[in-house]
Amino acid sequence: MTLLADILTILLNGLQQGAIYVLLAVGLSIILGTLKFVNFAHGALYLVGAYLGLFITGSVPLNDGQLVEWGIQSYGIGLGFIAALVIVPIVVFVIGLLMERFLAQAFYDRPDTDQILVTFGLAIIVQELLRAMLGGNSQPFPQPSWASGPIALPVVGNFPRWRLGVIAITAVLVLGVYALVEYTDFGLIVQAGTLDDEMVRLLGIKLSRPYLVVFGIGAALAGVAGVVGGPLANVNPNIGTEQLVPAFLTVVIGGVGKIEGAVVAGLMLGTLQVLLIQTGYAAWSQVGIYALAAIILLVRPQGLLGSEVDVS
Repeated sequence: MTLLADILTILLNGLQQGAIYVLLAVGLSIILGTLKFVNFAHGALYLVGAYLGLFITGSVPLNDGQLVEWGIQSYGIGLGFIAALVIVPIVVFVIGLLMERFLAQAFYDRPDTDQILVTFGLAIIVQELLRAMLGGNSQPFPQPSWASGPIALPVVGNFPRWRLGVIAITAVLVLGVYALVEYTDFGLIVQAGTLDDEMVRLLGIKLSRPYLVVFGIGAALAGVAGVVGGPLANVNPNIGTEQLVPAFLTVVIGGVGKIEGAVVAGLMLGTLQVLLIQTGYAAWSQVGIYALAAIILLVRPQGLLGSEVDVS
């Protein structure tokens, strides 16, 4: 393999890894930027998306957990991957609506520490419930048959087809959310409410419904991330917590509330992580993304594309 092929392979793998961070961070960023709500349960929504995708896609054998003690040896309805891609975001969107209405709304005017404690507690409850019911073992999440195997790319050679699929799905969804926020009346109301909610309310516009939808969209993106990210690694109750910190780093590096910032930061973190892994420094891959975050925040505390208003 030539040096150019090595570089392109690292870039493609970095795009794929970054795509998962972007999906999580965009949802997290629009919730944090719009509602000023620190949602540490965002990783739990990723976790729910992965397990729900596994349930919809096929039949998963169980080895331990409460369901086994009840005599249930497997779970799943076998509707296939496309069904999971459609159903999971809808279900997680509804979960997001319920979270906003019955949990987050009560904490909007509370300190960040209260928001962190209550959402982190919720995330732990979800994680341990899944562990208790389905067991703590890792479950393989099969790739969709229409996207499994390698595809021959110029210069690079064979490259996993599903990794390209993850990049493509992420690009479509992020562009859709960006267009919704930037070019629709709904998005303009949300942006106006973020800048001056009192003025918007004086104009007779109720912000509770747009904010509710924003929370639901952010949750749905986390659910999709769980479905598309599931086949790239085994699914277990810890994956939500593992993805939460890189997602928050992505938001902070990119600038709170900035979709384009989340995209840039996610791709930077993904590429750096893959570069360290593929050049023999896998043990330093986590350290590397923290070091990059520290350097960027020392130079630009508001993030790469954030404004100074965001940190005031």
